[in-house]
Amino acid sequence: MARKKDKHGNGEGQYVNLPYAQLKSPAWRSLSGAALKVWFELHTRFNGGNNGKLHLSMNEAAKLLRISKSTAQRAFAELEEKGFVVLQNPGSWYGGRAHEWRLTTKRMHTPKGKQLATNDWRHWQQKTEVDPPENPSPKAMVSNRNPRPATGTAREPVKAHFRKTPGTNLGP
Repeated sequence: MARKKDKHGNGEGQYVNLPYAQLKSPAWRSLSGAALKVWFELHTRFNGGNNGKLHLSMNEAAKLLRISKSTAQRAFAELEEKGFVVLQNPGSWYGGRAHEWRLTTKRMHTPKGKQLATNDWRHWQQKTEVDPPENPSPKAMVSNRNPRPATGTAREPVKAHFRKTPGTNLGP
């Protein structure tokens, strides 16, 4: 079957392949909307042989995608943290040169040959809080258990159960 042509006689053009493994990954599902927009914009600049040299400044991303500059900056940082892009060469504001990015989902041509896609997003894991808070609150003086009185009904209101501590006159 022949490809459909648009009004200019061109084929359907390029497309972005999105494997289910990527779409269902925790890294992809945790991306913000702005990060997805930036990721797709970087893909529109990929021509098959320029991975690692994809230019997109934060100002340009903000203007094209209609997001603020700070949102664009957070989107780039999020994509980098979650393993979807890598900063190959930092740009220079004074030199008027944008950062050069590499998509981890695409292979890269190097002087030594082709480098396979690294797919760094596969190794991303959501951070969990395992450290205790810096200033934990003091232990509660009231027990967090709901004692059932030996007499009474289940409809009776629960009364606080106080622990006696040395030097206080609290509690029964």
